[in-house]
This record gives sequence, C-alpha cells and structure tokens, in this order.
Amino acid sequence: MSERTPVLIVGAGLSGLSTAVFLGLHGTPSLVVERHPGTSTHPKARGQQHHAMEALRLAGLEAAMIEASPKSQGFLLRIAESASGPVFREILHDTFAPLDHLTPAGAADASQASAERILAERARELGAEIRFSTRLESFEQDENGVRAVLSDATGTREVHADYLIAADGHRSPIRERLGIGTHGRGTISHSVHWLIRADLSAAVGDRQVMYYLQNPKLSGGSGVLASTDHPDQFVVGVGYDPAHEDPADFTEARSLEQIRLVTGVPELDVEILATDATVATMQVADRFSAGRVHLVGDAAHTMPPHGGMGGNTALMDGFYLAWKLAAVLRGEAGPGLLDSHDAERRPVGELVAENQFRNAIVRNRPDLAEEGDAPPIEDPAVLLFGYRHNGAVVREPGDEGELLEDATRPTGRPGSRAPHVRLSTPDGEVSTIDLFGRGFVLLTGSEAWARAAEEVAATLKVRLDPLLIGGEVTGDWTGPYGVGADGAALVRPDRFIAWRSQGPGTGADLEKALRTILDR
Repeated sequence: MSERTPVLIVGAGLSGLSTAVFLGLHGTPSLVVERHPGTSTHPKARGQQHHAMEALRLAGLEAAMIEASPKSQGFLLRIAESASGPVFREILHDTFAPLDHLTPAGAADASQASAERILAERARELGAEIRFSTRLESFEQDENGVRAVLSDATGTREVHADYLIAADGHRSPIRERLGIGTHGRGTISHSVHWLIRADLSAAVGDRQVMYYLQNPKLSGGSGVLASTDHPDQFVVGVGYDPAHEDPADFTEARSLEQIRLVTGVPELDVEILATDATVATMQVADRFSAGRVHLVGDAAHTMPPHGGMGGNTALMDGFYLAWKLAAVLRGEAGPGLLDSHDAERRPVGELVAENQFRNAIVRNRPDLAEEGDAPPIEDPAVLLFGYRHNGAVVREPGDEGELLEDATRPTGRPGSRAPHVRLSTPDGEVSTIDLFGRGFVLLTGSEAWARAAEEVAATLKVRLDPLLIGGEVTGDWTGPYGVGADGAALVRPDRFIAWRSQGPGTGADLEKALRTILDR
C-alpha cells in the first residue's frame, strides 16, 4: 500500500505539531506520525513566552493556551535550599515580565501535555492527519522526494512525501541515519524525577512555582521542584552520579527522603504517582537540513530546562519553517529558500541552548562552570525579540549579520523582527504584528509603493499585500522601521523584515528583492 503527502512529519511533540499547524494555516496538508499512543501525558516543559504566543495568536490558539494555564495567584521562580527555604535568590516574583511595549501578546503557562493536545486538535482542523502508535521504519530521498516506510498494528505501508520533517526527539533516529553530528556541552546531568501528590500550601501558597535547589544533602547536591496543572501535584527531581549509582538505587524509602529534603517538610505526607529517569544534554545538530529532510525541536537542539525556552524554541522552529515549505510547495519559491532553515534557526538554537546552560550554572549547577563562561542573558526582550534571521533576507551594506540587537531600540534592518507599532484604523487600534502571518506585507506610506506591491504580486504570483499607512490607517511607524515617509518595508510571513527601501524606489527594486528572497 502506498500513500502520498506533501509533508511527512515524524514526531507529534511541540515542534512536529507546530509545523503541522502552521503548514495548515498556509494551506498545506501534512501527515504526522508518532510512535507513542498519544500526545504527552506528563507535565514536562510548561509555559508559552510572548514570542510563541504571537505565533499561537495567529493560529487562533492564544485563548486556548491561557485557558489551559493553571489558575493561581502568581508565579515564583527561586534559587533556594528547599521549597521551604532559605531562599538564595528570587528570579521572578508573581508575574511574567511586562512586554506590552514590544508585543500585543501576553504569556501563558500551559503544560506541555495541554499544549500538545491543543496543537493536535488545531492541526487536524487545518487539514493535518495524525497517526499515533506509528513508527518510521526507514526512508530514502532523492531529487524528487522522500520515500518512507511506516509501520503500525496493521502492518507496513509506503509513503511518498515531498519533504520529511524530523521532529523525532533528542535521540533522533532520522538525524542519525543522515549522519548529522552534534556539538555543544554534551551530557550535563542524570536525574530521577517523581510526580507526587502532596499538600505544600504551607510552603508555596497558591502559586505556580519553580525552585532550583542547591543543597549538599540532596543526591547530586541539586534538585528541582515545579508545579503542575493540579494544585496538589508537583514534579520533584534530584541528580545522581551514574558512575556510582542508577535509578534503581532510589528505593521507596530513599525516594521519600529526597522528596522531603526538596520540599523542606520532614514529615510530609506524600504519594508518589510516577517515577522517571532523565538525562539532560546540551547539544545542537551540526546541520538542520539535509536534502529534503529538515530538523526541528529536540532533533535539532537540546538544552537543560533552566530558563523555560526549550519548548518555546521547539514550537517556533515549526512556525518559522512552515511558511517556507508552503511557499516552495506552491511553486512561489525555489528550493533554495529552504536552505535558510539551517542558516537562520541553527544560530538561534545555539544561542538559546548555551544561555540555558549558563542559567543552569547560576541556578543550581555551579560545578558546570568553566573558565571564561559569560553570565546568562536574562533580559526577556533580548531572548524573545532580539535575535535576527540572516538567511532569506536582502542584507544591507554595512550589516555584518549580527545575531542580536536591542529589541527596545529597533533598527528595522532586514533580518530583524518587525517592530510592534500600534495603528489606528476605522475598526479600532491594531498592532502591526497582528497584520503579518499569511503572506508578505509591504508597509508603506507611499501610494506608489502600494501600487508597485500589487503589480509585483501579480507578476510573481505570490501573496504580497500592501499596507498603506496614511489616510484611514495612521500610526508612527517609520522610525521603528528605519524608513522615510515615502519608504517601504517588506515583512515576511514570520514577522521578520526581509527588505526595505528607506525612500522612493520602483517596482523593479521590489521585484528583484522578492526574487532574491524566494530563490526565484
């Protein structure tokens, strides 16, 4: 039996499901296969930062993520000896950092289990087919596509796809079969985690909490305690040295001892609901693409959980890749556009992974520090909105392709995120961010540029919408975008500036830029 799909996605975690959702938004169906019987049932990574919420907002999922977030009286992020204290440092108290000067989107705190369920439902609504308990047995690729063999309880079948997305986790058999190596800090820690039920209201109150613990009495000298979706359930973890012990050494008595040390409640009445052993690594794939195969999520980058950006980065991989795949499959772009997946996402993956490693040093693993390690970047404006994509853009003279810039002082350079500017319209106030996402948009105050955009869209047969600011739509946008009153800025579907003209120009200039970006 043989089937056909434009895109085969292996793995139904955050990155695989995100890719399916955003492909669907761009009108491209996909087949998602997952070896497990369903989406995650464990809390795992939680939280959706503002940049991820912008993407989820585009997909119509902002409200669902907020609704899936626990209803608590705040959020605490602390470095401490135990959940009962003493506290060495408070990193975050009660609220996420306010970023409404940079984005119209807020943040959410849905668990990975909730987020995957929400993404899967939306992916199906947008035309994706998801098959659980299905494995990728083998694949081959050539210049015409990918031939994959899948297996499930009914047997094996062959699937022909134009592209294969490796969202198959940190071990990534697909990455291994492609011979793609990894680089980074390697294995960071081995730990045992317990999902527990206990009354910790005296220690943590009615808040969501994340404690990074430094305590020589704990196994490995470090531990964590984190809230879940349920107010009486928590994830507790401690490290161990694999050279001298393994998870089987954590008997029930020792487990209870460690849990009580983590909570700081010596006589805590606790029920252990589940036990798991994990290995934390910091590694980034040497390449994110090989022919018609593209890596996303943990297949592309793994990192310690310190900082909460792993799941968000995985989700955003799908957002940034999907529009490019859809454009190539529609014939609007040449295959060279997909080369920018590695050029743009690998530097960001390296940045975030290294930063989370540095967070781990500061929060509960000072033993990992090496001479010359810089402190972590803690400004959320930099981590969420300051990174640049220097691949599918028309770089300007003098731009050396720096990876970071100050998002609070936007330059409007190609490769940087399109700034959030509030515009007044006949229907009320709207952010520029909410006007991007389906196709290219040309922001301009010039009717000549607006006409040029319509002509170029017709010539190249691509979705390119002019947004004429002036008249009924007003707003102070030229400064943040770095153009004059008669200039223009071309914004990609993923909200990154692709090209700009700081003053008057011609349709030929715009057409040349768009052809360059789309590899036409």
